[in-house]
Amino acid sequence: MIDSSFISQFQLPPLPFPQEVRAWDRDAEALGLPEILLMENAAKAAFDVIHEQYPDIAGKVIWLIMGSGNNGGDAACLARYLLDAGARPLVLHTKALGQLKGASGQHAKVAKASGVPFYRLRYHRGGWNLPDNSLPYIIIDGLLGIGFCGPLRSDVLTLVEALNSLAPGRVVVALDVPSGLDACMGKPMPTAVRADLTISFAAAKPGIVLPCAKTWTGSVHVCGIGIPAAIRSKERCSAYLLDVQCLSPLTRRSDLPENSFKNTFGHVLILGGAPGYGGAAHLAARAALRTGAGLVTAAAPAAAVAGIKCGWPEIMTLALENTEQHWPSSISPRLESLITSCTSLVVGPGMGRGQDGAEFLHALLTLSHRPPTVFDADALALLAYDPKLFAKVREEDILTPHPGEAGMLLGQTAQAVQADRWAALEKLCACSHGVNVLKGAGTMVRQSASPILICPYDIPQLAVGGSGDVLAGCLGGLLASRSEIIQKCSAELIWGCHPSLLTAGMGVALHALAGRSLAQQWPLRGNTSTETADALPRVLQRIGENQEDILSWSK
Repeated sequence: MIDSSFISQFQLPPLPFPQEVRAWDRDAEALGLPEILLMENAAKAAFDVIHEQYPDIAGKVIWLIMGSGNNGGDAACLARYLLDAGARPLVLHTKALGQLKGASGQHAKVAKASGVPFYRLRYHRGGWNLPDNSLPYIIIDGLLGIGFCGPLRSDVLTLVEALNSLAPGRVVVALDVPSGLDACMGKPMPTAVRADLTISFAAAKPGIVLPCAKTWTGSVHVCGIGIPAAIRSKERCSAYLLDVQCLSPLTRRSDLPENSFKNTFGHVLILGGAPGYGGAAHLAARAALRTGAGLVTAAAPAAAVAGIKCGWPEIMTLALENTEQHWPSSISPRLESLITSCTSLVVGPGMGRGQDGAEFLHALLTLSHRPPTVFDADALALLAYDPKLFAKVREEDILTPHPGEAGMLLGQTAQAVQADRWAALEKLCACSHGVNVLKGAGTMVRQSASPILICPYDIPQLAVGGSGDVLAGCLGGLLASRSEIIQKCSAELIWGCHPSLLTAGMGVALHALAGRSLAQQWPLRGNTSTETADALPRVLQRIGENQEDILSWSK
């Protein structure tokens, strides 16, 4: 029996864009929480993190770089807490204190009246007048906030470069986002402050959760600043986080059905594994079983079925009729009956890219009754060869391209996809009604007009042949075995989430964490995708036993 009270609390952590954070601030002020209070809360939260991470600050010089915006106000307010803790803060401000307005100006006045020293930074002849009498133990970056969009002005660029030149041997802390980093895209514009620690207020921002930003953010801590959950959940955000939290509904033993049998957990059909490529279909089938599917069948040309089983009696196989080495050009009544009786399909691992595979895929997509389908690997290449087939992809289907396959689908290079993954994902969503999983470090998941779901992990242990096949099987297994609980969870999300979108997000996170768990045994890689598949249920067990610290993002 599924615990409805638990499901009703399910939400994904938001990753708001700057305009969405500003809307939160406005709503909080309308509720009676003024900006000056939120800034005070942010400064106190930042102090608590800094003091926990660096407890020996008493007597230490700490520079706080104060810009003219709200981030600068956070820095000025934070300086009071540092002073009271026995540190020696110095606020280096780029704008005259008399010109500061709003909450930032008020906090600067309070800090100065409380005994915090201030130092005016000026840009002259291509350089900044940084103090040279006492270099700091910690540099706190409050120069630019999340509203920055690049490129950096030449004078600010010079200041960022000057701070980075001082960084070796010093601790650098960024408030909300490192100055110069695009808070949405995670890219330096063209450079950014290199922080050891980034303290993000109210919620993480999309740019700082992407692995490409880690060079600039260091470790990330997310701190609440008192904005009520009623405000943060009132309107949908442009992006949400896929980390260990999203898997919690799958880890409760009490939610497993009572009096169950194998069909209770669904039947996955793998269509892949042409002769010579049976390992791909085996990995997909293995992952589907490890994810909890009750039954798994792999259908392939007759010459391939022995290689797909690979000694696993639990993987049932079907040798396709009237074929030995190639895929048939039509769907036989026997295969059609199996397809319609299954709970999910996984199509493409090891299928091959020949004309026979193209004709088989065309015949499959013209079936009137087809369960939710994961299109992976060679199936994506075959779709790229015949884009008209995109019209047959339905909203319950999931496509899982890596950058090379995404490039084929979009008619561009893998390098172009990687250069702007956001734009590539948007174009993929315009091609079909299905869910798109753009794989890679920081996998992104989206469906047409839905928010983007971002998995923040970069796992070297997954950079090995067969990883994609394991993910495809994992998704097929979740579609088959956990559809009821995922459907209930998706209904709780405020932004109209299709169950297949949430399934894809959960599968991506589970696959990433399975790979991450292998780093304990194979820290320098050397693992295989078989180990990734076999780690899937162990990861869910560890999450259920509250061992999230090993797996959580990011601290």
